[in-house]
Amino acid sequence: MGTKFTEEATKTAEQLALALAEAIEGGDKALALQSAGRLAELRAPLSVQVKQEAYPKKEIRLWVGVEDAHMTTVPIHLKVSPHMTLASLKDMVFLLYGFPPSVQQWVVGKRLPRDQETLHSNGIQRDGDTAYLYLRTAKEAGLSKEASQRQHERRVLAELGFGDITLQPRGGQDLVDSALGGTHDSLDLVEQSHELLQKEDAPPPQPPKVGWVCPSCTYLNKPTRPGCEICCKERPEGYTVPAAYQPDAEELARMRKEEEATRQYEQVKERRKRENYQHLLELDGQSLVPTKEVVECPICFVTLQPGEGVTLRECLHSFCRECLKGTILNSPEPEVPCPYIDEKYSCTGQLLEREIKALLSSAEYQRFLDVSVSIAENRSQSSYHCQTTDCRGWCFFEDDVNEFACPVCGRVNCLLCKAIHENMNCKEYQDDLRLRAQNDQAARQTTEMLTTMVQRGEAMYCPTCKIVVQKKDGCDWIRCTVCHTEICWVTKGPRWGPAGSGDTSGGCRCRLNGVPCHPHCQNCH
Repeated sequence: MGTKFTEEATKTAEQLALALAEAIEGGDKALALQSAGRLAELRAPLSVQVKQEAYPKKEIRLWVGVEDAHMTTVPIHLKVSPHMTLASLKDMVFLLYGFPPSVQQWVVGKRLPRDQETLHSNGIQRDGDTAYLYLRTAKEAGLSKEASQRQHERRVLAELGFGDITLQPRGGQDLVDSALGGTHDSLDLVEQSHELLQKEDAPPPQPPKVGWVCPSCTYLNKPTRPGCEICCKERPEGYTVPAAYQPDAEELARMRKEEEATRQYEQVKERRKRENYQHLLELDGQSLVPTKEVVECPICFVTLQPGEGVTLRECLHSFCRECLKGTILNSPEPEVPCPYIDEKYSCTGQLLEREIKALLSSAEYQRFLDVSVSIAENRSQSSYHCQTTDCRGWCFFEDDVNEFACPVCGRVNCLLCKAIHENMNCKEYQDDLRLRAQNDQAARQTTEMLTTMVQRGEAMYCPTCKIVVQKKDGCDWIRCTVCHTEICWVTKGPRWGPAGSGDTSGGCRCRLNGVPCHPHCQNCH
């Protein structure tokens, strides 16, 4: 809802606008803010323009490259003032060369300036500054008969001696009256010019223009064009080709060329996809990916010709074969990391198994596997190595398994006693061990080892049959292999009472009334 201005309000707005202009010119910031605030309260419509005195006084020579629809470029020079607007520049070209403003398309500093913008704001401030003028035909510009007649009248006035008038953008009869000052003689000249124009033959009527207007350069394109013919701007998304529109021969030829170009492009794209897929298949079938270009090994700095180096599949870093081989043989880990490293980055990729196998000889690869298996065995808390002398067999054991049948030597190992005592149970073996310890140094060492384990809490005596038992891993529940007594590891006593499983009258009484059997109880038995 707009504000209705009375005569008094209009007068007040004029006074405030004058005060604002004087404050800005005088540099009075406080007064300018006060005047602008009061104008905003009044919602007074006004426009602000920079006076010509603010621009440089001297004229400059502007270099203009003029290009027509046939791509012919002609250089010209114009004397202009920096305060001129683009509309004034178009009128100047119209008066000097006869090109109506509607067929002129200016490009200044790689952009399309608007008619109300000044040359100074677009960077035209010194002699030798450049601009480009593209000329379209009247048909392409959609120049109507009335607009052409008005522009022709203004040119006739200029030829009659009124070339020093100040031209405004797209001026009409009001512009002519203002420029002539309303004199009777000038009006006679205008009437004479109208008579001369009316005697001229009227051009035949033009059919209505069909097509889409470029939102960037305002060029009228044919309906079937996907992009602007002048600036290549894409056709607006909402535009549709009229159903009754029939393309001419030129359009049909262009559309056929576009279809053929699209078909050829799709063929080339499909062929490249097949070639890339075939290349990937070939690379996937190779254990090592050779380098395609000349590269420098980041370890030994040797220049490698195409095909001499190796590109790792996981991280795409390239090295020479010898450096990768040395990295594998000296790796302390079974998973060999990429050796690439610099001041800012250390690669976290790894060599694949088939890359390692392809880089090493058969003997080197077997040695690498042996080292990797040994590292895995040593780092696992649940690993057990066969007690047979020089046997390489080992296993990962679980808590409910007490025996390990070695697949290498075929001997059965007791995981509780950590020994091989075939044809004897654990009690018989430990009793025999104590007897032999008197004369056998090895048996004595084994007995001392078991005693030490009991003292350290790593083993215990079964509360029923008194053999040495130990917990391998897991929960606090264990079972004696000889008498099958269920034992609580933390209390070192039987799990249940005399009546057996479920008898809470004796044993550790774990979780009876919610109370754990021991402060270190893991609550898993």
